[in-house]
Amino acid sequence: MRIAVLIPALNEEEALPRVLGDLPSERVERVVVVDNDSADGTARVAEALGAEVVPEPRRGYGSACLAGMAHLAETDPGPPDVLVFLDADYSDHPDELPALVAPIERGEADLVIGSRALGEAEPGALNPPQRFGNALACALMRGLHGARHTDLGPFRAVRWESLMALEMADTNYGWTVEMQVKAAKRGLRVAEVPVSYRNRIGTSKISGTVRGVVGAGTKIIWTIFRHSRG
Repeated sequence: MRIAVLIPALNEEEALPRVLGDLPSERVERVVVVDNDSADGTARVAEALGAEVVPEPRRGYGSACLAGMAHLAETDPGPPDVLVFLDADYSDHPDELPALVAPIERGEADLVIGSRALGEAEPGALNPPQRFGNALACALMRGLHGARHTDLGPFRAVRWESLMALEMADTNYGWTVEMQVKAAKRGLRVAEVPVSYRNRIGTSKISGTVRGVVGAGTKIIWTIFRHSRG
């Protein structure tokens, strides 16, 4: 299968060399880094390391993901069979990509979530608000949509055709949960695999601020309830 990796990035020039360096290059055809209006050398570093760089001045995780997807669809050699989403802060372990895509390659899943809850997390990598928020969101998704998840982990893999069918639209904090809720409603085969998680390089744009935690939590819960209608 042709695999591409999409990495939204905001001020991650320090972490990107490690992220890109740990990707199993023999398994990945394209690497797209979406520079989400960084004030540092994120774009320069990514380009120097061989990634395709896509500028997206509209801030927001979902905005960056949508821009990267559009780039993959519109440029040669075209969209991949499988798209992997990966954070740029080095909290995930890029070398675990083969295990993440394995259920798709075996024909067992359309979407695979890398679960930090099932894997090993360094002390402090997931703070109490993150753990509580993940647990609450997963409980709501199970109760309202029948979706059985243990995490909203950003490290995930999805068949391109399945991703297109989801018609993703969220531009910020609701991106991951929108994908999981829509996958349940559309009957996609969803699997989870344990992934490792470590303390990120730099300060989180979400969990590192009260505003980020409150904003993300509110948007995630709103997204779950919004998609319970209809």
